[in-house]
Amino acid sequence: MNNRDEVREFLTTRRDRLAPEQVELPGGTNRRVPGLRRTEVAMLAGVSVEYYSRLERGNLSGVSEAVLDAIGTALRLDDAERSHLTDLARAANESPIRARRRSAPAGVRPGMQLALDSITAGPAFVRNGRMDVLAENALFRALYADLYALPERPVNLARFVFLHRDLAEAFYPSWSTSADINVAILRTEAGRNPHDRALQDLVGELSTRSEEFRVRWGAHNVRHHTSGEKVFHHPVVGELRMIYEAMEPMDQPGLNFLIYSAEPGSPSEESLKLLASWAATSGHPSPHH
Repeated sequence: MNNRDEVREFLTTRRDRLAPEQVELPGGTNRRVPGLRRTEVAMLAGVSVEYYSRLERGNLSGVSEAVLDAIGTALRLDDAERSHLTDLARAANESPIRARRRSAPAGVRPGMQLALDSITAGPAFVRNGRMDVLAENALFRALYADLYALPERPVNLARFVFLHRDLAEAFYPSWSTSADINVAILRTEAGRNPHDRALQDLVGELSTRSEEFRVRWGAHNVRHHTSGEKVFHHPVVGELRMIYEAMEPMDQPGLNFLIYSAEPGSPSEESLKLLASWAATSGHPSPHH
């Protein structure tokens, strides 16, 4: 992934989406760009037009944290976008040898698997930034029964969404939202770890085989996937409406430990109990693999 191209396209897409009125600048109809002009961003960030133009052409070499912060404010970047811009700047200033030492974790410690197994009230799993599921509990495996029935290993949530569209659309009532989230997480990981060959291969595969992925990838949206609500439609127990919380292990940046929970007394809590019973009695395989 070419750093200059990534920087240029990220900054351009952020500038294009921002209307002058959103930053209290005059709009008007005589504008040749969909969003702000470079001169306007430079003014808002307090840098020269020449310097900002250099940055937007993809050259973040030597850029200071103060300038990155000013650009983030000028472009109204959220926390995930600011972190992504910082990651792009780090990659631009990092030696190739040191950068290649950073890789996505390939597995989890036995203690982390024990922690997953101790969670019995809701699905829980650990994934990396490539959306590979590295470990899970029995309820997560039962929740994603259709995915685990596929032969591909490691189980990858992005491949499921885009390359098994019929199963994914039946499972995710809001397929488009799930697709957006998956791509934003992958784009975030590409900024954090641009030399990850497995990630590059995955993006290339999905871009080749899915136009829906290709369009979303080109939008350069990023995301910190920390908490929220998701709705699933399981083929056996029906609708499951759950909240999720995600945590990053302190000594393994890049991993996410996610736990789903249903509201106490809700129909989804009863459905989770039914799912656990189904998993225990249907001969469903053990989560350890």
